[in-house]
Amino acid sequence: MSKREKLVLEFEIRSSPNILFNYLSTPSGLVEWFCDDVNVKGKVYTFIWDSEETPAEVLKKVNGKYIRYKWLDSDEEEYFEFEIKRDELTGDIALVITDFVDESETEETEMLWESQIQELKGALGA
Repeated sequence: MSKREKLVLEFEIRSSPNILFNYLSTPSGLVEWFCDDVNVKGKVYTFIWDSEETPAEVLKKVNGKYIRYKWLDSDEEEYFEFEIKRDELTGDIALVITDFVDESETEETEMLWESQIQELKGALGA
């Protein structure tokens, strides 16, 4: 089995942290750019792509700052996270995404996230 590695990507986003956070943490926001549909029961978000359901649990959430999900079928130490950072000097907002990928899929996963972020920027009108 190939080793999975932590992938951290950062994207500049023109949006207020609170509006951006809604797109990262609410079903209506996530459907705009991340998946086809989302069902939420308690802390479990079931993401749906092409009629396939993938459940994830919200491990940590700080409104306007970050949200960490864990796929229910992934290794214990793996998660994916959206973190919103504000540059103290410029005030620029960055979205930092942490994900875990197979070493052989790093480039493909980066391209997928870049495509998703373009969708997010379009949804935000950024």
